[in-house]
Amino acid sequence: MPTGAELCLAAQDRLRTAGVADADRDAGRLFQHALELATGQPVPRHHLSDHLTHEAAPDLARTYARLIDARAARQPVAQIVGGRAFWKHDFRVTRDTLDPRPETETLIEAALAEPFASVLDLGTGTGAILISLLAERPGTRGIGTDISPAALIVARENADRIGVCADFMESDWFSGLSGEFDLVVSNPPYIALTEMDDLSPEVALWEPRQALTDGADGLSAYRAITAGAPAHLAPGGRLIVEIGPSQGAAVAALMAGAGLADPHVLRDLDGRDRIVCGRKPR
Repeated sequence: MPTGAELCLAAQDRLRTAGVADADRDAGRLFQHALELATGQPVPRHHLSDHLTHEAAPDLARTYARLIDARAARQPVAQIVGGRAFWKHDFRVTRDTLDPRPETETLIEAALAEPFASVLDLGTGTGAILISLLAERPGTRGIGTDISPAALIVARENADRIGVCADFMESDWFSGLSGEFDLVVSNPPYIALTEMDDLSPEVALWEPRQALTDGADGLSAYRAITAGAPAHLAPGGRLIVEIGPSQGAAVAALMAGAGLADPHVLRDLDGRDRIVCGRKPR
């Protein structure tokens, strides 16, 4: 039988041939996950060297081959292992949800810059944004909405596992919602239909299309959100949305047109426009 290291080297070659950008990293992460599946317990990274130098058991080799097959088909690693780290927690991820991305943490930072007692997350997906905010502000009331019942199941599971009390409901943006919130946040579908062909296979083939694009110019969700936000924001309440890097001026203009004050754009760690913030006048 080959050693763990030999399995990993062969997997790296397979993934490179399949066009995977980070073949070495992904092969290592999936080998670790295969070990965890085979042993039924977590395997710290610093213990991997022991498994790499020894012959791999047949069940480990079969499990690892199955995981590499999935990655060679360009399924995202987060879906294969079933989770993704975001902010301070690990979130369950499925094909019914977007994979939480590091750049979205810019929205978390902006939201936490001021106090709030209630938050509404539109298009919650995994619940990563809402749950992260509620975990940082114990006692805060929060609601997450989504049009996908399957995504809401994932969000509820994440909230229960992380230990955050949140409400979730099926809703098309503000439909069926009542009351006002100190904070409304959203990472809506913002990819224009004309941009869909440029997406990587990991995104285009494996993530839910309705969470990626509006099938139009990429601004439909922002039109609905900015139009409905004033009625659901408390005086002085904030609207914070994630955007595509070229959409800052357009989304800020939509906020201004809806009567929100001081619409402004924030950049992510890579220097790209990422967040637009506005406020309901007091």
